[in-house]
Amino acid sequence: MDSRWNVQITGRVAVATITNPPANALGKPVLAQLSELLDQWENDEKIKAIVLTGEGRFFIAGADIKEFTELQSADAEAMAKYGQALFDRLENFPKPIIAAINGACLGGGLELAMACHIRLAAQEAKLGLPELNLGLIPGYGGTQRLPRLVGRGVATQLILTSDMIGGEEALRIGLVEAIYPAEQLLDEAMKLASAIATKSAVTLKLALAAIQGTVELSLPEGLAKEAKLFGEAFASEDVKEGVGAFLEKRKPNFADR
Repeated sequence: MDSRWNVQITGRVAVATITNPPANALGKPVLAQLSELLDQWENDEKIKAIVLTGEGRFFIAGADIKEFTELQSADAEAMAKYGQALFDRLENFPKPIIAAINGACLGGGLELAMACHIRLAAQEAKLGLPELNLGLIPGYGGTQRLPRLVGRGVATQLILTSDMIGGEEALRIGLVEAIYPAEQLLDEAMKLASAIATKSAVTLKLALAAIQGTVELSLPEGLAKEAKLFGEAFASEDVKEGVGAFLEKRKPNFADR
């Protein structure tokens, strides 16, 4: 099977570009190959951060609609559960994943981006969940993640109208963390990923786990989890290096242990 993802490694950062013309649709092969890439990245100690982006004018323009023509209700539910499980894995991945939204980011594409830890977008990008135009609803987590990111009212309006918004509006409502001219987007994503990759892999994993608790846990439960993970950080070799480097006024050289 030809790969629909072009992966380049720069330093400690993996950049994966979806190349599934004409619109980078999320068909079954694309999702299966992404799952395989996650297996590789999780087990590759050299990789400390990941950037996902799209080729051409599209980030991901949604699911492969041709696949929908063959689905019955039970098949559709199974497809949704598969996509949800994969995107849950993205959200809970132990290494930071940055979505560099270079163009149209619709339907399943936006659902994928919302599962990433950080979202950057081109000013020219278009984002939305247009499933109701097809007589459907979002099925890969869109009805759950969008309200958590932008609030229930704004999310409800976007989902029920199928409206698309640009990069500036996405930034205003908190759907993305920053916007850049399209020609600068990947460079800015790489700068961010490279800065993150200077940190200890141990504490990146612990911090991501603690942050994820804000979605799953009450505040008391989240604080208890944070305290536990804080203690685990002190069991690492890197805490000695980090504290020592601070006291010696130098940059730390973490061993990721």
